Amino acid sequence: MNLSYRWVIVGLGALMSCVAIGAMFSLAIFLEPISADTHWSRAGISSAMTLNFLVMGVGGFLWGTATDRFGARIVVLIGAVLLGLALVLASRADSLLAFQLTYGVLVGLAASAFFAPMIATTMAWFETNRSLAVSLVSAGMGVAPMTISPFARWLISAYDWRTAMFDIGLLAWVLLLPAALLVRSAPVPAAGDPAAGADGGDTGVTIGQAFRSTQLLVLGLTFFACCAAHSGPIFHMVSYAMVCGVAPMAAVSIYSVEGLAGLGGRLLFGVLADRLGVKPVLVAGLLVQAAVIAAYLFVSRLGEFYTLAVIFGGTYGGVMPLYAVLAREYFGQRILGTVFGAVTMLSSIGMAFGPLAGGWIFDTFANYSWLFIGSAIVGLGAVAIALAFPPLPRTRLQPA
Repeated sequence: MNLSYRWVIVGLGALMSCVAIGAMFSLAIFLEPISADTHWSRAGISSAMTLNFLVMGVGGFLWGTATDRFGARIVVLIGAVLLGLALVLASRADSLLAFQLTYGVLVGLAASAFFAPMIATTMAWFETNRSLAVSLVSAGMGVAPMTISPFARWLISAYDWRTAMFDIGLLAWVLLLPAALLVRSAPVPAAGDPAAGADGGDTGVTIGQAFRSTQLLVLGLTFFACCAAHSGPIFHMVSYAMVCGVAPMAAVSIYSVEGLAGLGGRLLFGVLADRLGVKPVLVAGLLVQAAVIAAYLFVSRLGEFYTLAVIFGGTYGGVMPLYAVLAREYFGQRILGTVFGAVTMLSSIGMAFGPLAGGWIFDTFANYSWLFIGSAIVGLGAVAIALAFPPLPRTRLQPA
């Protein structure tokens, strides 16, 4: 197969991450309309996002392992079917429990079928510019707030939240089912080809060795703390802006600016990681992320929100793909789906804390100050853990 198809894989991965993550994170846009219509608590509705991340964590590990064994196409095809079904069912939920189970469990399971499998598949196609390629796939997540979120807000304004969620479910089927059928595994280099095993494609590390290594422990804990730091501010940003007096559509636009900045941040961090190394770029990004989260305590105007959204979106978006690159450099391509799925599971558990904590903080204190204080502290913890990254071995790993 022509290697130029690798850029098709990048495009497919970006599309899938945009639709899947965009649909899941659109709950931030639905939060207030659902609460106003059903009188369910914000904490109760937000807990669906917490379930998303918990289920997404377990699902990411299982889907990643399935990708190593069966290839990505069947995995993303199942995910495409599940995502549309989950959104359609959630739009018809008549109780908070039913909504939490359909949106929280099924959407999380479906969304996890795209990120780790497509990241692993993309890296199998690339021997050079790997950080950039993975960043481009992840860029779909940055495009989501500029596409799915405004579309959801428009549908809610034109109709109601149930119609909007139903239509997004149909859109997921229309876009993802054909895209899944185009996914291909990377061609295997012929025996004796210099490309075979180049650049650490297979380190010889077994799954057992990987799971007992210091490298996996530090990588997983850093990813966990990074996501625990930014999940609450991301999810509750629209609501926080509205509490500060920003109009609803303008508040959604802050979310979109974050997404646009995240797109640029992924490209910038990907290029810098290819040139300067992954670890120093990651540590610098985590430090900036912690600082900008704390800075949200001091803003109240739309222009101030836009300024911080550019920095915040660029940094959290930029660091996210770098974990996958580190995973491959530590463990190689052969078990990447399993290993990165496990690391993603830890990150999803971290992501699960923010939405529920933010909802509880607002319901208790009627403001979000403690959310940003706590998130900034956790962000500094991610920096401290990242500084403990061991060297990048090729055949031997340090036991945990």
